[in-house]
Amino acid sequence: MGSSNTRLSPRQKMINLMYIVLTAMLALNVSSDVLDGFTQVEDGLSRSNANVTQRNDAILRSLEAFSLQNPDKGKPWYDKASEVRRITDSLYANVEQLKLAIVHKADGPDGKVNDILNRDDLEAAAVVMLNPGNPRGAKLRQSIDSYRSYIASLMTDSLKRSNIETALSTAPVRRKGVIGAQSWEESKFDNQPVVAAVTLLSKLQNDIRYAEGEALATLLSNVDAGDVRVNELNAFVIPQSRFVMRGGKYSANIVLAAVDTTQRPIVYVNGTKLANDRGLYELVTGKTGTFDYKGYLEVPHGDGSVTRHDFNSSYTVIEPTATVSATMMNVLYAGIDNPISISVPGVAMSGVSATMTNGTLTRNGDAWVARPTKVGSEAVVTVTASIDGRPQTVATTTFRVRKLPDPTPYIPFKDSNGNTDRYKGGKPISKTLLLASPGIEAAIDDDLLNIRFKVLSFETVFFDSMGNAIPEVSNGDQFSQRQKDSFRRLSRGKRFYISRVKAIGPDGITRDLAPLEVIVN
Repeated sequence: MGSSNTRLSPRQKMINLMYIVLTAMLALNVSSDVLDGFTQVEDGLSRSNANVTQRNDAILRSLEAFSLQNPDKGKPWYDKASEVRRITDSLYANVEQLKLAIVHKADGPDGKVNDILNRDDLEAAAVVMLNPGNPRGAKLRQSIDSYRSYIASLMTDSLKRSNIETALSTAPVRRKGVIGAQSWEESKFDNQPVVAAVTLLSKLQNDIRYAEGEALATLLSNVDAGDVRVNELNAFVIPQSRFVMRGGKYSANIVLAAVDTTQRPIVYVNGTKLANDRGLYELVTGKTGTFDYKGYLEVPHGDGSVTRHDFNSSYTVIEPTATVSATMMNVLYAGIDNPISISVPGVAMSGVSATMTNGTLTRNGDAWVARPTKVGSEAVVTVTASIDGRPQTVATTTFRVRKLPDPTPYIPFKDSNGNTDRYKGGKPISKTLLLASPGIEAAIDDDLLNIRFKVLSFETVFFDSMGNAIPEVSNGDQFSQRQKDSFRRLSRGKRFYISRVKAIGPDGITRDLAPLEVIVN
């Protein structure tokens, strides 16, 4: 560490010294109530360790008894359990020796773990566990890491494996006010009273016995699962689906909660024995409705006896269905592309096809486009799906075909922000915007259909001071020069009309549109 070049005043040095002394006094002044609490926890952990050990002994004896009864199946599991006990006892004894070493450091060679005299000693645990010359804390951490990996390798249940890894975790610890993470052993034994350090080690012993118990229970359950050694057997029907389309296949697995792979049960459904030994029940459905079935399983045992287990279940057959809907409306418009969505529940889009009368139906990826031709005639969409490898007609939907509605004429112009807007009459428009517009356009823009039409011709009708109408003819869809000259002569508040508007749409039909009243601002 580099030395500081900052000079401290005598007063600042005195303040710093007072903080050091105060901190030391607080560290040494451990409440007797806290020490008593640690003692009570230590006593409780000792009793708990004894109880857990007795439970683990009982599991080990069960494995031993089964090993003697059936060596071929039981001995491999008992050997693994014996190895778990040997490794656990070694680690447990090592922790017990560390507890005794800490107490001897605090109370002398006659110190006793269950009767600690210098309970508030803050140095003994660190001297024993964190001594650089003999880092017994680091060695303990390595032993725990090895033990944790070994026990976790025996666990088949991921949740129990995770619980053991958490209980025996030796990950570095980050504390408030401390720069960087502390090692596991530093966080446990640095500046800890003797009674607290001993209690922490007892807690570690409890976690070790807990991990041992979980491992032994797993080994015992493996023996039971392999030999169908359970206190209750139930039959289960596991269908792939309770709802089947007509013409589809109903499949269900009929199994026991625990199965001996060396002796599979014999399954009877509605009085008939299944042709396979896997409990797979299949049939092709022919009509709709809900159908019940029942049966039983015969399970042979090693002593020659056979037990029977009844079961019952049901399945429902439904008509094939499909969803066909017009994306824009409930009708189709002739002469334009109408987006259509087609789907069949339970069938991939690649297995769906469709056709349409009175027009064409084309596909673009998962989307469809219908283009009917004749107005007034119906368009029928027929959907076919591949179900279990066989094409089936799943839906037929009828649409009405209508002519496109008439569009609305308008004068396009640019607003103050440069965006294109549409003047449809009924309110004033400035003469400047009117003169800047080239002509008129027409479109259906009702937020459902957005279709543009081509304006073929129109007239403007002005009125002189005598009230006489003066019509002017356009240049196609553009204002003629005579019409624009008439615009320039209009004063504020005057109005004229755009009439006899002819437009043609994408359906090829020419239409006469409603007149448009223009008010000059």
